[in-house]
Amino acid sequence: MILTVTLNAALDVTYGVDSLRPRTSHRVGAVHRRAGGKGDNVARVLAGRGRAVTVTGLVGGPTGARVREDLRTVPGLRDELVPVAGESRRTVTVVSGDDGDATVFNEQGPHVSSAEWRAFTGRFTELVREASVVALCGSLPPGLPSDAYGQLVGSALETGVPTLLDTSGAPLLDALDAGPDVVKPNAAELAAATGCEDAGAGAERLRALGARSVVVSSGPGGLLAVTPDGSRRAVPPERLVGNPTGVGDACVAALAAGLDDGADWGAVLREAVALSAAAVACPVAGDVDAATYERFRTTVTVEDLHAPQPH
Repeated sequence: MILTVTLNAALDVTYGVDSLRPRTSHRVGAVHRRAGGKGDNVARVLAGRGRAVTVTGLVGGPTGARVREDLRTVPGLRDELVPVAGESRRTVTVVSGDDGDATVFNEQGPHVSSAEWRAFTGRFTELVREASVVALCGSLPPGLPSDAYGQLVGSALETGVPTLLDTSGAPLLDALDAGPDVVKPNAAELAAATGCEDAGAGAERLRALGARSVVVSSGPGGLLAVTPDGSRRAVPPERLVGNPTGVGDACVAALAAGLDDGADWGAVLREAVALSAAAVACPVAGDVDAATYERFRTTVTVEDLHAPQPH
């Protein structure tokens, strides 16, 4: 069972507009509302691929109730979210039809008390014993310590369960001492965390700080993986226009599945690029387009860059 953790779950609202123009009103076309937050999107993709997956994290208030209601409609997905007193956040994504670009508005999330955090970590300790892989995803809500993910990585490590971390800023840096198996920043997050504009140098910096492997996403540029087995770059065969908001979550789903299977990095990266491309073709995060996935999974190019570097 793959366990996904979303400490700052959200109700995602996606608006489709013909074009997005500042300082004017817009008529909204399609509207989608569904449970969100990175880990919940990852879980939805995994469940859609037939994986046994459990979601946990923090939810509260009427918005949190809607998040849980929606997740419980997903076949194969088990809800183990932990309640808090505050109101879960909402995110609003505006997708423009003229260029396929997305503008995202993220609320901060509820304040989480120290007692609520202790309750969650206790439940996490129980759930991780059942897990084969843990994916820790997204931002931290107010009130949590910046090393919250580090604490969870350490707990999983004690149980012998591999961890995959997708976050940024202080929560990323403060988790590295715990030794996550894989971290997945995008290029901008990596540069902000390390000060390195070169993705390879930034990835090596994160490995030196404790990450075992680093997978860097760069949109149409594909993925760079720096691992104990060497470095590889995976590149999609073409550029797609669509909604980019679920791309990183689809990538994390593929990485989590690869960790679960013990697959080689070349196969994992091909799958990750193919699922990422399939997410671009869908209007809301957490979905993948089957036809796009099948077309990309045999045409992604994976290049070996250099031999392993000791750490």
